[in-house]
Amino acid sequence: MSAEYCISLKDVQEARERIHESVHMTPVLTSSSLDALAARKLFFKCELLQKTGSFKIRGALNAVSKLPANKSMAVVTHSSGNHGQALALAARMRGIPAHVVVPKTAASCKKAAIRGYGALIVECEPTDESRAEVAAQTVTMTGGVLVHPNQDPDVIAGQGTIGLEVLQQVPGLEAVVIPVGGGGMLAGIAVAIKAIKPEVRIYAAEPLNADDCYRSKVNGMLTPNLRPPTTIADSVKTSIGPNTWPIIRDLVDDVFVVREEEIKVATRLVWQRLKLLIEPTAGLGLAAVLSSRFKDVGHDLQNVCVVLCGGNIDLGDADWLREPL
Repeated sequence: MSAEYCISLKDVQEARERIHESVHMTPVLTSSSLDALAARKLFFKCELLQKTGSFKIRGALNAVSKLPANKSMAVVTHSSGNHGQALALAARMRGIPAHVVVPKTAASCKKAAIRGYGALIVECEPTDESRAEVAAQTVTMTGGVLVHPNQDPDVIAGQGTIGLEVLQQVPGLEAVVIPVGGGGMLAGIAVAIKAIKPEVRIYAAEPLNADDCYRSKVNGMLTPNLRPPTTIADSVKTSIGPNTWPIIRDLVDDVFVVREEEIKVATRLVWQRLKLLIEPTAGLGLAAVLSSRFKDVGHDLQNVCVVLCGGNIDLGDADWLREPL
């Protein structure tokens, strides 16, 4: 494992020991009708059934559990919603305050859930720069500890526990397809799986409208989004960062970008065929697998795991649902 990576397999394994009693080992489901559409066997890792409705609790709990014992300590983060909920719950379980910086445009259901877990919300503009700036100000005002949603090594290691579970749960695993925003989940899973079974391919899936990971791979250098992306996959509007990029550069085999219409179709397919109410971000993996490019690149793959990363969707605010099929 390269010395420049912020985590190793050992970190992921230690994270699993640290959090396993507090999180669910989420199920893996299959669908013969989706297998037929993809022309291969698909395995869906159901992180939407995780506590707080997404994979994020894994990293949040790992990070919070490693903080020194100090009841007066507060934690601070910035989040479009899912990491904020997870950190709020992890802080409540630890008995410490949480402050979550949230874009004004974040889904109302996610903001309500963050408050419901006991955290205080601080709103910011919907840009990576504003999120980071307001979070830094909040740390200064509260004396809290920043738990970055996707660049904190302890968060990345916690998300990597998904990879350890997938290796146990999916027989003959050949590839994993993972949504990517900031890259914490993608990087963590890649480190875990490539260290244990390097022949398994790791694929990222992201919206065409927020394709910084794809462009970074093509350019061979970190290439963040120049402006706030517009996509229904609201949990992946952030760009990959300095801790996740080296792992993605070296260990992720390919990045697939999908159009908004493909995300909508894939999300509806999961609702209809698997009867799982995923959020559109979780539809990215299936959208990638059903794309013509994946069929060309992965034509030899039979057993593919798709990570359904979350299920926090505000149906009342989802205007695209009213569009004709």
